[in-house]
Amino acid sequence: MINMPQVKLGIVAVSRDCFPMSLSEGRRSAIVKEYAKYGEIYECPVCIENENDMLKACEDVKNAGCNALVIYLGNFGPESAETLLARHFGGPVMYCAAAEESQNDLLDGRGDAYCGVLNLSYNLKLRNIKAYIPEYPVGDAVDCAKMIADFVPVARAILALKNLKIISFGPRPQDFLACNAPIKCLHDLGVEIEENSELDLFASFNAHAGDERIPAVVADMANELGEGNKKPEILEKLAQYELTLLDWVEAHKGSREYVAIAGKCWPAFQTEFKFVPCYVNSRLASRGIPVSCEVDIYGVLSEYIGACVSNDAVTLLDINNSVPRDMYDAEIGGKTPYSFTDTFMGFHCGNTPSCKLSFCEMKYQKIMARALPKEYTNGTLEGDIAPGDITFFRLQSTAGSELRAYIAQGEVLPVATRSFGGIGVFAIKEMGRFYRHVLIEGNFPHHGAVAFGHHGKSLFEVFKYLGVDNIGYNQPKSLPYKTENPFC
Repeated sequence: MINMPQVKLGIVAVSRDCFPMSLSEGRRSAIVKEYAKYGEIYECPVCIENENDMLKACEDVKNAGCNALVIYLGNFGPESAETLLARHFGGPVMYCAAAEESQNDLLDGRGDAYCGVLNLSYNLKLRNIKAYIPEYPVGDAVDCAKMIADFVPVARAILALKNLKIISFGPRPQDFLACNAPIKCLHDLGVEIEENSELDLFASFNAHAGDERIPAVVADMANELGEGNKKPEILEKLAQYELTLLDWVEAHKGSREYVAIAGKCWPAFQTEFKFVPCYVNSRLASRGIPVSCEVDIYGVLSEYIGACVSNDAVTLLDINNSVPRDMYDAEIGGKTPYSFTDTFMGFHCGNTPSCKLSFCEMKYQKIMARALPKEYTNGTLEGDIAPGDITFFRLQSTAGSELRAYIAQGEVLPVATRSFGGIGVFAIKEMGRFYRHVLIEGNFPHHGAVAFGHHGKSLFEVFKYLGVDNIGYNQPKSLPYKTENPFC
């Protein structure tokens, strides 16, 4: 995947001066050795006892090129120095701590890091420092190495957002107030936004007519589509549009390294460009450059976070329609663990990457063709979404500029949709209650980002790190929602 950072980890051990430093140093080295099965991590030779050590260690890891840091309490730890290191480092930081190794070594071999984490947490809050702390942050070398591996996708997302620009084209379509995007929260997150007119995009598109690179892109599209290339006559225009977007991105990144795009894909797009952009949007998403529909700025922000966390292609879908009862009875009920209200269909016109579809065909946009000439609506990528695990999620700003989010893990079922667009039959446990008491009660828009695989754990930690206090999820029956009627 392109368009996202590579995480270079460093680990720094800390030691309380009344504990043996060798205890922290030896435990740190054991973690580094164990982490080799997951990847590389730079071992800082400076063990921190005080602020002067902290400054030396910070300089060392920065000189080593580290952009994410593990601060390891090999014993109780110096609470001021270990928290100030996070502030001075400036990038994403996680903390973990040493478990005691043996009942036979609880004299000089006891480190009390279990206790030290409590003081650490107090100091982080006191100094208003953000950090990732695993669910159970105390463990041996094997445990801590796994914790660090879990930190990597979180760190990648945090790093990316600090260097992200969202490029938008046009205002949202009429009556799509749900795609409203108060931008204060974007800036609070460190995300830049560049807002452009549809006319700007159209002028750039026209300037790319006859671009010498178009034939190569057409050939690549034809190869990707294979037997699904049902509209070969439109590929040249789609290739021209793809090059327009990619060139715009390169010319407008400015000081940022990474981009995401929020485009206005209707209604004027079809009448002026004479095609729909869905297939091009899918192709960019497959490379790590998500493009949202309907100028959904927080939708594409969510997609981008999902791409960083999963290191894979993502999509944006409408939480669209209920599964017909006869389809449920014939193909889902009694064959899966899901109730009727656990199921729904996720759909969008044709923006899901081909690599995430069971089959694909280039078609026309059926909804738009009800009001426009069919030939103006060519350019969708249609097919059933491939069965497998998914995570449905979204980060959203309220009208009052407060961040909230939801996450729900489930799967796409191997059920033929018998419909159009990029579409799948989704199943999420307790979806009916989640739909009512998170999505409706929380006033979330109709678009949800979809990551392929179960990535709820990492997404939850990213949202926490970003300071999101309100994170909804599909709670089990045993855990009622605050707004749930207890008499139903």
